[in-house]
Amino acid sequence: MPHVVIDFSEGLERSHDMSRLCNDVFEALILDVEINAPALKIRARPQPYFKIGTEPATFAHATLYLLEGRDDETKARLSDIVLHAMDGVLPTVGSLSVDVRDMNTAAYAKRVKG
Repeated sequence: MPHVVIDFSEGLERSHDMSRLCNDVFEALILDVEINAPALKIRARPQPYFKIGTEPATFAHATLYLLEGRDDETKARLSDIVLHAMDGVLPTVGSLSVDVRDMNTAAYAKRVKG
């Protein structure tokens, strides 16, 4: 925790650096006091099947998963951080969006080696 999953329209990986996207989102988030860098995980995955109404018909949507308990102001701030980082790497993409989700602390399980 936290996790960021970025879904994007398939093909963007040919015109945009998705590794840089993951890195830039990571680096932006760890500047916030709410984020514990060793626990942060970012991943991006292409979506081959989609339909959207924007032109260009491309998208990237990030879902930020946080353990429950953060207030709305904190969630909004983190959402803005992610959106700004995405826009820096994906300025020509038709639609960029971010959603913040609470993870159930009682049900979340994790194992880390080392």
